[in-house]
Amino acid sequence: MAVRIKFDEKEKRRLEKMMQFETKCISDGFKFIAGIDEAGRGPLAGPVVAAAVILDPKIVIPGINDSKKLSEAKREYLYDEINNKAISVGIGIVDEKTIDEINIKQATYMAMEMAISNLKVKPDFLLIDAEKLINVPIHQISIIKGDSLSVSIAAASIIAKVTRDRILDEYDKKYPEYGFGKHKGYGTKQHIESIRNFGLLPIHRRSFTKNI
Repeated sequence: MAVRIKFDEKEKRRLEKMMQFETKCISDGFKFIAGIDEAGRGPLAGPVVAAAVILDPKIVIPGINDSKKLSEAKREYLYDEINNKAISVGIGIVDEKTIDEINIKQATYMAMEMAISNLKVKPDFLLIDAEKLINVPIHQISIIKGDSLSVSIAAASIIAKVTRDRILDEYDKKYPEYGFGKHKGYGTKQHIESIRNFGLLPIHRRSFTKNI
């Protein structure tokens, strides 16, 4: 079924409001503003994925919002729209073994830094969802709940979420008895029961599952 997203006055005003940080950066003389967000901090299995997105301020993409507020169909649609219309998209993936070695917070920073380095255009300003990257010498601000307040961070949240979901969908094919296609590695009752019944997999985070 085709996804339809209305671009009416209400949607136009919503997107203009979500452009407030980007608009301020542009007025301050910055040109390439990257939104940064991650997916997969909390799950018991799989990687943490970060995305960095530099949107073209001249191109409006209706429907962009915090990925958690969108249906799977809309996320998939917007994933393609963002990849096709953004100036640049970068992705960083840090696996479960590294998460266990350095902890999830440091792994999240690593994934964000990788995403930035994978941009084809170097950003001159970063808008980051609730984090600050002290090892990245680029002007930046941390925005609490940034995926609901900044269109660039929202776009990054969509890219990160869809990228990670697709990885877990592949795990679902490999390990069908665990139900990764449904819970995406999060600690649902079904997932915990599967671990107890079938044991831990190589993709499980040992530091997250030691008490199961």
